[in-house]
Amino acid sequence: MNKQNTGRLTTFSPSLHANVKTIRDCFGNSTDIVIRMFRSDAAPEREIAIIYVDGIVNSQIINESVMEPLMSMRLPQHAHVKGSKLLEALRSCVVSIGSVQSVNTLEHALQYMTDGLCVIMADGSAEALTADVNGGEQRSVTIPQTQTVIRGPQHAFVESIQTNISLVRRIIRSSDLHVQVHKIGQQTHTNVAVLYLHGVADEGIIKEVYRRLAAIEIDGVLESGYVEEFIQDETFTLFPTLSNTERPDAVAAALLEGRVAVMVDGSPIALMAPTTFFTFFQSPEDYYQRYDIASFVRIIRYGAYVISILLPALYIAVTTFHQEMLPTTLLISLAAQREGIPFPGLVEALIMEITFEVLREAGLRMPRAIGPAISIVGALVLGQSAVQAGIVSAGMVIIVSFTAISNFVMPEFNMAATSRIIRFLFMIMAGIFGFFGIFISVMLMLIHLVSLRSFGVPYMSPLAPGPTKQGPWRDVFIRLPWWAIVLRPLDLNLRNPKRRPNGKKPPTQRHSDKA
Repeated sequence: MNKQNTGRLTTFSPSLHANVKTIRDCFGNSTDIVIRMFRSDAAPEREIAIIYVDGIVNSQIINESVMEPLMSMRLPQHAHVKGSKLLEALRSCVVSIGSVQSVNTLEHALQYMTDGLCVIMADGSAEALTADVNGGEQRSVTIPQTQTVIRGPQHAFVESIQTNISLVRRIIRSSDLHVQVHKIGQQTHTNVAVLYLHGVADEGIIKEVYRRLAAIEIDGVLESGYVEEFIQDETFTLFPTLSNTERPDAVAAALLEGRVAVMVDGSPIALMAPTTFFTFFQSPEDYYQRYDIASFVRIIRYGAYVISILLPALYIAVTTFHQEMLPTTLLISLAAQREGIPFPGLVEALIMEITFEVLREAGLRMPRAIGPAISIVGALVLGQSAVQAGIVSAGMVIIVSFTAISNFVMPEFNMAATSRIIRFLFMIMAGIFGFFGIFISVMLMLIHLVSLRSFGVPYMSPLAPGPTKQGPWRDVFIRLPWWAIVLRPLDLNLRNPKRRPNGKKPPTQRHSDKA
């Protein structure tokens, strides 16, 4: 074997058998490495080898676009080709695949093979060709599983990053959509793509995304959650500073607003940055429904979020410390329900909340065929039995159930999960200090929220640190009609902040006027 080292890279040997043996040894004689060696009529004196990893390539493309053209190429056209010019002739005249390029180092050839490309080598040549024959079994594009909508596109990302990028390109058909792919993971060499709209997104945010991705040092990346924890601004916070989605239209909408998307090969979830607290209350369907309906539903979400974090704490505080705030009739009813309950309100609430969290987790982990049935049995039978046994009151069951339902209103799961944890902190403070504990907890949460940043953008923008020129209400609590949405979010310091030339409603003409 003839090997020469150029820095840390190993160049190929002119001997085909030595190169094939080196590649076979690098993969430890793995059985999924396919090596096909043959002689062609065009160069009968020289052997040609095709090497690829079985299972991650498209066998039909290899047979039709690589094997058959190589074996059937004619002598008169290529008999004079010798030395390294043979591979150049194969690339320009024989291999009928769009992406074919030369490679002259072993490490690069191995990387291309694990990416789903095949390597073509010829005896007497110290370089090789790589042809893109990526394929294999992959999940097809299906409807979204976690972010469903009634009106809007009904397709979601899959585990293939090429498919996911193409889904976004089918929506934004512009050359301004730039895509840069990086490899992260010393062992997995996972493709991580950065998408943004050139001329719209802030260059400083794009460079910051690249800088944080380049600083990642890890042996493998299996999901976008790996990348999220490396590039997010704050680690020790309950609030997510990056939003995620499985919907291509949501990524396209974020790019049009000037945000940057990060996709990870093998993950159907894309990350979007920067993001703000109010982004988590916006659903893609808000922009497909009428503006008045979308605004009403969005306000409902804010109310549901407040209920999901405060309702159990308020119930504990009222029933434990502030009974005088309840109407007499309601107070008598609650007292009658709690008669015989051996636990204080805080312990009673903790028992119910922990039981519900266990049921929720069990419903997710159990097989889909029996998961819903177990959840229904647990929620109905267990709750009814707990009330009849005198462990918890009926009022507490109602409070916990309504809180759990309110939590499911959140469009994004990561913010809903945050409210589940915050709820426990508020309950403990309410059980110890009453309303005063709730007030202190809310103030500490607001102080923490205004201190957060997402790639330099204030987390509570546009409400804090101050309203922008667009006003604090734009696309935060209500959604304006599309003809009135002129500017993109100004808190992103965009290069092109305008979406429309003006905010005037297009003129309409009645049929009677035409007549």
